Amino acid sequence: MLYPLYVWKDVDSAYGARFPDLPGVFTAADNLDELPAMAQEAVEAMYEGEAKIPDASSVELWKNSAEYADGFWMLVSIDRAKINTKPVRLNISLPESLLHDIDAYAKSHQLTRSGFLAQAALKAMGH
Repeated sequence: MLYPLYVWKDVDSAYGARFPDLPGVFTAADNLDELPAMAQEAVEAMYEGEAKIPDASSVELWKNSAEYADGFWMLVSIDRAKINTKPVRLNISLPESLLHDIDAYAKSHQLTRSGFLAQAALKAMGH
């Protein structure tokens, strides 16, 4: 998901950055090229174990705010699937033969059933 990232640079300092949509998430990098990776890491650290991560808004919502007048904007792709969010128990129904195949595959790849199903879902959604 693309999040607007506000970036600024003071003289003789690294680039600082923060997400208006993700209060409390700040990061910094010496080079602009490093900011996306640093931003991902900061979001993962802030939201580890949380049940919900706020959705991204449009940069249009923030661009004219006086609070963000001294820097510039970047859109940064945050892979929310990499964030260790709180697991949720669910009850689903599958054909018995498919469940046996899933379990056999998961076991042969040192995965749990839940881990396999999560990976399969992420792959199907293009993550």
